[in-house]
Formats: sequence, structure tokens, C-alpha cells
Amino acid sequence: MLNPKHILITGASSGIGAALAELYAEPGVRLSLHGRNTERLEQTAVSARQRGAVAFAKPGDVTNAEAMAAWIGECDASQPLDLVIANAGISAGTGGGLETPAQARTILNVNLDGVLNTVQPAVSLMAARRHGQIAIMSSLASFYGFPGAPAYCASKAAVRIFGEALRGEWAEKGAEVSVICPGFIKTPMTDVNRFPMPFIMTTERAARIIRRGLNRNQARIAFPFPMYALVRLLAALPQDWLPAARLPRKSQNS
Repeated sequence: MLNPKHILITGASSGIGAALAELYAEPGVRLSLHGRNTERLEQTAVSARQRGAVAFAKPGDVTNAEAMAAWIGECDASQPLDLVIANAGISAGTGGGLETPAQARTILNVNLDGVLNTVQPAVSLMAARRHGQIAIMSSLASFYGFPGAPAYCASKAAVRIFGEALRGEWAEKGAEVSVICPGFIKTPMTDVNRFPMPFIMTTERAARIIRRGLNRNQARIAFPFPMYALVRLLAALPQDWLPAARLPRKSQNS
């Protein structure tokens, strides 16, 4: 979608979410920003206002379905939503140990339920007026089950498939749906990694790629291409060909 006037972004307190808010911020644009960290979220809103946008910060938890539905409804009532970016997500790794049940449930709750709690209220509003765009943040990790982050890979695979199916389901009803699959992006989430991260890029560059893809209504915005090609190759190979022990593992505290 070109030139959306009301944009809602979750996970806007840092990383790609904050970079997207700053990129879209300009006079005539309204930004509804959601995040867990009140201080950083307000900093994002202030930066957007300095660029001429009208920006509102809403601290909250994307796993709270009722609160998310109420907030999204309020945002849409104030001005119809043109673009909703379901970006909120967390990551953690196993390091030298195993992923605990509590860690796995937390990641799945935020990354999967958080997307559902954002997308489902928004897409019904958009379909009712046959206008709007949904962007779902997945990952290149959605194409292969890396043993260092099982719940993260599973959550990103789930939202990718959900978004791709949703695109076909809602296309004739006027709601555009795109799935975003970034590789390594320099954010607090990746700063703790202790292994080489090929083709890592800044949040600002990632935001520009995402916006360009959304402008074109791309079904899948996957980047950088060399990393995308690599994970697709891994997914096509028999799993036994790649010993899991050789794959890098994320730190436990990430």
C-alpha cells in the first residue's frame, strides 16, 4: 500500500518496530505505537512527532487478547487503520542446555498469540470496509528448525504460514496481507549472539526494504537474498545431512 495515513505498529519500542515508526513518520501520518517498555516506546513516539507525525504510545502486552482488541478498536475509531504491522516478538536460545517448558511457552505466547491478538481484530475491521493492509513479522528462521532456538523457529513458522494463508483468504475481501522474513538484524535481540551472523544489517536498512515491499503489496518480503537462498536450501536438504551439533546456538539469556 502506498502512503498509508494511519499505521499501527506493535513492538515499536526498539529494533525494527522503532525503525519502521521513524521511517513512516511524516506530516499527515498518524502512528499508533505499542510496546512493553514504556520509556523506550515514548522515545519512539517523540522521535516520530519530531518528524511531523501524530504519534500515540500505548504500553501493553500483546498476549492480552481483550486489551489488544479494545485498543485496536479505539485506534480504528479515531481514524481508520490503513496499515497494521504485527511486529512484536521475543527470542531466546538454549546455549549449552535445553529449552525449558516455561521458556518455550513464553516465546510461543508472545510470537504467536501476540500476532493473532493483533491481526484478527484489525483484519475484520479492514475487510468490513474493503481497505487495509496487514504485515506479519516472521523470520528466515521460519524455514528451518534450528536446534539452538526451537520455540522461536516454530513460532515464526506458524505466523508465516498463517499470514500466507490469510493473504489468500482475505484478498477478495479487500485486505492486503504480507509476511516479512528478515535475516539477522542488529537489534538488542541479536546483540547477545556469540556466533557469526552472515549478512547482518541495520534496522534502518531493514525498515526501508520492508516499506518498499509493503508499497508493492509483496506476499513475502524475505531478505537478504543470499541468506534467504541458504535457508531455503537447508530446508530442501534431508535433515540428516546437516549434523545439528554444527549449527550455532543462541545464548540462553537472549
